[in-house]
Amino acid sequence: MLQCGLAFAGCNHGTDGQGNNGILTGEEVLGIDLRGTKLVVLSACETGLGRVRAGEGVASLRQAFQLAGAHTVVATLWSVPDSEMQQLLVLFFGNLTKGMGKAEALAQAQREFIRQQRRATNGITHAFFWAAPTVTGDAGHLR
Repeated sequence: MLQCGLAFAGCNHGTDGQGNNGILTGEEVLGIDLRGTKLVVLSACETGLGRVRAGEGVASLRQAFQLAGAHTVVATLWSVPDSEMQQLLVLFFGNLTKGMGKAEALAQAQREFIRQQRRATNGITHAFFWAAPTVTGDAGHLR
């Protein structure tokens, strides 16, 4: 869990006076009590990928959040341009506010994204731009 994490702005400036280096590792996530957290969205590049460890399965940032107690994690399988990911997530969160379950909200957002892209690009769209995010865990309603 030390080989997966999130690098925040300023992480390349070393540690601050309190020992923080701007990097949140999977191991540090495991130390956070996320019980009761309904949804974590990791929209950064390749947050759904991990390393296969013999006898241990896949160690990943997504797994760290789930082991820390998050009910559901949305993570990406490859790098997607920020503008397209933002557009997709706006649709996703809009669907959640309409009462859709998490998996249904993502699937509907992806379908709407495809419709919008086809209109904007004369009927052409590619799965690269909409298929990267996945839902893991409880796919139902937020409640």
